Amino acid sequence: MPNAGMSTTKLDMLLHQAAAIPAGAAAMVATVTIPPGDPGSGPHRHSGPVFGYMLEGEMLFELEGEEPYPIKAGEAFWEPGGEVVHYQAANLRDDIEAKFVVCMLCAPDVPMLDFLDAEEIAARTHLRHPSAVKG
Repeated sequence: MPNAGMSTTKLDMLLHQAAAIPAGAAAMVATVTIPPGDPGSGPHRHSGPVFGYMLEGEMLFELEGEEPYPIKAGEAFWEPGGEVVHYQAANLRDDIEAKFVVCMLCAPDVPMLDFLDAEEIAARTHLRHPSAVKG
């Protein structure tokens, strides 16, 4: 019997028990690739929670109210969606792409990404972590 007594399965898990799932939500799975050195998408929100897993590279991740932090290949992340703004998903590396897979639970008939305009970004500056606000 091959590998008798040895497990070949490794389980790394991210569990968030208070995720608010919109009524009638649709699940969407996507792979996102950020070019080397790219700042990523601009400030946006999702209609429901997003769970992700970093496949390659490193990304700077910032959610409203939280200090920005790096996510490296092999690490999981999540965001609650709803009114919480996702400010940064920047590739921290200039030499390789950053790639991650996400599972989003989206409200029906709502765009997957809702980008903020300059006026809303300015109005919400006070909600960002102080380390993220350039002075």
